[in-house]
Amino acid sequence: MNWGIFEGLLSGVNKYSTAFGRIWLSLVFIFRVLVYLVTAERVWSDDHKDFDCNTKQPGCSNVCFDEFFPVSHVRLWALQLILVTCPSLLVVMHVAYREAREKKHQEAVGEDGGRLYLHPGKKRGGLWWTYVCSLVFKAAVDTAFLYVFHSFYPRYTLPPVVKCHIAPCPNTVDCFISKPSEKNIFTLFMVVTAAICILLNLVELVYLVSKRCREGLAARRARAPGMGHCPDGATSSCKGDDLLSGDLIFLGSDAHPPLLPDLPRDHVTKTIL
Repeated sequence: MNWGIFEGLLSGVNKYSTAFGRIWLSLVFIFRVLVYLVTAERVWSDDHKDFDCNTKQPGCSNVCFDEFFPVSHVRLWALQLILVTCPSLLVVMHVAYREAREKKHQEAVGEDGGRLYLHPGKKRGGLWWTYVCSLVFKAAVDTAFLYVFHSFYPRYTLPPVVKCHIAPCPNTVDCFISKPSEKNIFTLFMVVTAAICILLNLVELVYLVSKRCREGLAARRARAPGMGHCPDGATSSCKGDDLLSGDLIFLGSDAHPPLLPDLPRDHVTKTIL
């Protein structure tokens, strides 16, 4: 499998990630993908060939191996790494969609017609929700695979000797796993790194949600004094001056609006994605 394709696609995620997201991406490539490619595949390359049972009964070794290894570690890890990195690609695709939409808008109205997005990669509106959902999905995938590994291999370890009594084995036979200690070390290493990735996703999720809540509270506090000084007959105009932080941008300005308008003005464009 060519993991370089995924590395090339995910390299652009760093531009749109927080500090926690960059740490997560580095951890995935250095301590998970790199370890998987360099060592894990080689450690498990002889798992079936060197799985020996103390019997010469034809088919006994095959059924015993399938009993204790229903799914290969390396195949589960490959599927886990693919699923856990796909949500980050959705973030890149969403940003690319915004940039394409902004380009079409500029071609239609010209440079003097304003902009839909001041910063297409800014985590606002729909892109914020895409990023948050990607964090939840990544944490859920790693958690699900940790549960699957634990259900197949209790305590994430392999015993050096397993007993098998499945037909066509003539009786209870002893089967020996190749290099169980080495496999246990790499299994625990992959489990620990997956747990750290889950923790980073949750920390980043809390950071983004708390930051959005603080911005909302600051926006309400900034809006409250202005509403208190509004005349009775100018309620609607005062509401138009309240700008909440969201997917609204000043056309022709690089400053991010502090608040969302209840009634957008002519110089403000509201975008959903």
